[in-house]
Amino acid sequence: MHTRKTYLPFVAAMALVVVASNILVQFPVQGTLGGLSLADILTWGAFTYPVAFLVTDLANRRHGPLFARKVVFAGFMVAVTCSIVVPPLLYRLGLIEFDTAAGRLVRIATASGAAFVTAQLLDVTVFNWLRRQSWWRAPIFGTLAGSVVDTMVFFSIAFAAAFAFVGPSDAFALESTPLLGALPAETARWVSWALGDLSVKLLIAIFALIPYRLIAARWSQPTVLA
Repeated sequence: MHTRKTYLPFVAAMALVVVASNILVQFPVQGTLGGLSLADILTWGAFTYPVAFLVTDLANRRHGPLFARKVVFAGFMVAVTCSIVVPPLLYRLGLIEFDTAAGRLVRIATASGAAFVTAQLLDVTVFNWLRRQSWWRAPIFGTLAGSVVDTMVFFSIAFAAAFAFVGPSDAFALESTPLLGALPAETARWVSWALGDLSVKLLIAIFALIPYRLIAARWSQPTVLA
């Protein structure tokens, strides 16, 4: 039987990652790389959110999919709430430079929540199915599947004009720019952000296998499959 103390580290880690990502996704990466404007293809949230998949996979590996799903739902509730409450607090403390409108906060939280639940539960399902097949690459394939879905759901709801009914749009995100900041085709800036975000997620997913295997190797208890 799992106690609150068992859940707390996983839920806390999950909430911290998602709250940080929801704040950082509003900050494009400034600078250039070989003449490419990074602000057109990346936000800082792309570097933090993939850690959520690591947390989910470790919870799944340690305590099984039922436990991991509970962590996902608990982390989702805490994270969405904090995503609405924390940014205004950080602004009042002078830790961020601009105050996000309430409607915009709700839209970001809605996008994050929908993407988070869908992607993390998919990760749990793929991870567990592959482990049952004795497929040792379960973590990477679960994370890859979840990352693709997460990026599609989050950026569409958070920035696409079609979802303006959820909350106010971000004018900067909707500006038309060269795809990925360099290609001839032009599209809304958020599309390039989504592609850049997915690229970073996939890259970090590969490197996340290192801490996953180091931590999992220290756990001697057998995984409980449910």
